Amino acid sequence: MPDVVVVSIAALLSLGIGIVIGRVLLRKVFKKEEVEAQDRAKLIIKEAELTAENIKKDRILEAKEKFLKLKAEFEEEANKKKQILITNENKLKQREQSLIQKEQNIAKMLEQNKRREAELDSMKENLTEQLDITNKKREEAEKLRSSQVAKLEKIANLTADEARDQLVEALKDEAQTRASSYIKNIVEEARLTATKEAKKVVIETIQRTATENAIENCVSVFNIESDDVKGKIIGREGRNIRALEAATGVEIIVDDTPEAIIISGFDPVRREIARLSLHRLVQDGRIHPARIEEIVAKTQKNIEEEIIEIGERTVIDLGIHGLHPELIKLIGRMRFRSSYGQNLLQHSREVAKLCATMAAELGLNVKLAKRAGLLHDIGKVWPEEPELPHAILGMELAKKYKEHPEVCNAIGAHHDEIEMTSLISPIIQTCDAISGSRPGARREVMESYIKRLKELEELAVSFQGVTKCYAIQAGRELRVMVDAENVTDERANLLSYDISQKIEKDMQYPGQIKVTVIREMRAVSYAK
Repeated sequence: MPDVVVVSIAALLSLGIGIVIGRVLLRKVFKKEEVEAQDRAKLIIKEAELTAENIKKDRILEAKEKFLKLKAEFEEEANKKKQILITNENKLKQREQSLIQKEQNIAKMLEQNKRREAELDSMKENLTEQLDITNKKREEAEKLRSSQVAKLEKIANLTADEARDQLVEALKDEAQTRASSYIKNIVEEARLTATKEAKKVVIETIQRTATENAIENCVSVFNIESDDVKGKIIGREGRNIRALEAATGVEIIVDDTPEAIIISGFDPVRREIARLSLHRLVQDGRIHPARIEEIVAKTQKNIEEEIIEIGERTVIDLGIHGLHPELIKLIGRMRFRSSYGQNLLQHSREVAKLCATMAAELGLNVKLAKRAGLLHDIGKVWPEEPELPHAILGMELAKKYKEHPEVCNAIGAHHDEIEMTSLISPIIQTCDAISGSRPGARREVMESYIKRLKELEELAVSFQGVTKCYAIQAGRELRVMVDAENVTDERANLLSYDISQKIEKDMQYPGQIKVTVIREMRAVSYAK
């Protein structure tokens, strides 16, 4: 038992000692942490003080920068106002100098007026003196005349009134004879002068508007850089050139002519389409049938746009306003149409200028005359083939597009199809004759040749199944394109024979005409 008590006491003592030691150790640890915490607190306070100092400096710099900026803006605004004030002061000085100059000029003018008044007063006095002298001389002359009349009355035993009556009677017959002769001479002179003046107006009009006469031909030349291009244009076994001729309706002549290809066709539009298409194909370098058809289609569209541009440029050059867009398009088509070898647009422009000049000389409406002169042959370029004469068709088109009645009458009457109802109508007829009747202005053979080729094409197109037809080689060959779905090979052979028989029956032509019917079948599909 006592041993147990001793052990318990020893354990208690050990536990107490441990507790005391733990407390001491804890105090040391807490004291160390407290020191570290104080150090960290001091460090944080120091960093905060540094940060506050930096922020303070930044704020001061920002305030200084803002102050400098405001100061600069203030100085700039002040300089601007100062400059404005200086400018205003200069203007005021200039105005002041101008006023001073005006005052000096006014003073000079007043001084000059005073001098002129003095001169006028002097002249007035001189005139008064001369008038007095004149009156005195007149009185003396009157007295002298009265004395002479009295002497004459005594000699002739007649009073002055009786002598005057006898003199008047004697002179009356002579005056009537002279007057009638004079009137007759005046009438004759007036008639001659009127004829002379009319001729003068026409001659001066022609001289003032003289222009070159453009004679259209049937051949265009396409220049190339080297003869190597000719092979590409011809293609394998001639397929490229055949495709180009079929698409454009012209004949492509590739011969030994160096660096040149001949494009032959009676229609200027087709020749231009062929020429532009060749130019694009040569530039592109890809020449094959599909590409040829694509380029020709694009070129045809571009030509339509060019036709509109030509019409607009023409009306602007002539100073004509307010034309309907369809009329402008028809004017552009005149560029590619010829009348007896004379370019129709050139002819119409010339007639418009002649009409304007002649109307101005005669005191008529120049704008209406010029308008009618430009439109007088508009019926010749109507796309469809009408049964009416071109003058009547042009009049109907002008009425359709709301042109002035005098313009419509002038268009319809310039070939005497209808009666003239305005003074402009004979002017249009006269100027049309002036422009067309000049030596070398027109060629009848060319017109009849083109007409025959068009009739050839129209005859072939009238057959069922024909889609396109082109007369080439000066009308010696007729190429007919047919619809492959509606025309068989056997029908194509028969169609060629029928067309040739129709030509022999209905037309007159020199030599022979080769009728070629082309039937082409294409199968097209798309890979998607």
